[in-house]
Amino acid sequence: MIIPNSSTAGLAWTKSSYSGAQGDCVEVAHDVAGAMPVRDSKRTAGPAIVFADSGWGVFVDALKRGDV
Repeated sequence: MIIPNSSTAGLAWTKSSYSGAQGDCVEVAHDVAGAMPVRDSKRTAGPAIVFADSGWGVFVDALKRGDV
């Protein structure tokens, strides 16, 4: 699901520890029960993609394997 930034106001965003020197990275908000909002750190005005907790794990695993 994609949501506008106004729906994620007040969340505590954390930048990926794999952030590149050029700022090519994502931010996630861990404080949403059952969901993982993700946004581009260069576009903090939104939008954000929201994964279900289980979907986020599947996505990250696919990235690690190079499938995405």
